[in-house]
Amino acid sequence: MSDRDCCVCDRPAGPGARELGGRWYCAAHYERMMRDRPGLWQAGMAEIAGLLILVGLVELILGITRPQLQGTGLALASVAIALVPALVWLSFFYQQDRLEPEPKGYVLAVFVLGGLLAAAVGLPLTQDLFHTADWLGSSPWINLLGSILVVGFGYEFLKYAAVRYFVYPLDEFDERVDGIVYGTAAGLGFATALNIHYVLQSGGVDLGAGIIHVVITALAQASFAGVTGYFLGRRKFERQPVWWMPAGLSLAAALNGLFTFFAGQVTRGGIRLQGGGGYTPWPGLTLATVVALAVFALLNLLIRRANQQTLAQGSASGAGGVE
Repeated sequence: MSDRDCCVCDRPAGPGARELGGRWYCAAHYERMMRDRPGLWQAGMAEIAGLLILVGLVELILGITRPQLQGTGLALASVAIALVPALVWLSFFYQQDRLEPEPKGYVLAVFVLGGLLAAAVGLPLTQDLFHTADWLGSSPWINLLGSILVVGFGYEFLKYAAVRYFVYPLDEFDERVDGIVYGTAAGLGFATALNIHYVLQSGGVDLGAGIIHVVITALAQASFAGVTGYFLGRRKFERQPVWWMPAGLSLAAALNGLFTFFAGQVTRGGIRLQGGGGYTPWPGLTLATVVALAVFALLNLLIRRANQQTLAQGSASGAGGVE
């Protein structure tokens, strides 16, 4: 690749070439990189709202019908519930995709890859190698450190790998926000595998508590993968320092671990947002919702600000390119 080839498509940048962070872009890919993609953020917020509405509907239906499921019937119903967040995401993604097209095959492939990495590496890592269930609850400090260093870093690196070593080098990863799109897809695939394992290992779950558990897992894993995706998107299109990606991955891992710790506390009565002890999933759902809304709102703000700064630099630099 010559010095004036587009760093996205590897073709001569040609007329209208722009430079950003020492990298050249053809006019088409520079324009694509600068898009804010409002439809994407609207779809993300709609997905969160859709999941909450779905939880309410399931709880209402269960309260009215009071189904008595056992054995295979309960297991199948539980697996169906485990798939709900992915189906809701797919429906909103395809609706958004009509307005702002994204390569569907690659997004779905990253989703599947995230699930495969969770099943093949993530779960064996935490359960068979580190045996986290045996010691995470031994003390609050061990719980917190283990949640960050083992669960957080283990899970977030695998979601990072699903994006970084598959779609990141391709031409289809052609704008900053794609990091968040593909990161979220990997996170939801990861969460789907965790949820399926959760219900199968239990032989079926209480459907009311189960739907809340799977939504909590989906919101959390997608949000933190979106953080890593943001750092990946900025890294591909800007010249960042060597610590940029390790810092981004560490931030996502710390957020994952902190959420795992505090969600465990509030759902098991350690921090009583509701009266009484024991397991109550509603505070965990509240925490997951607040975290997801805050993370995606912040990522939207950061992407928009990065685009505005680049445009301002381009205007100041004139036709010679952005330094």
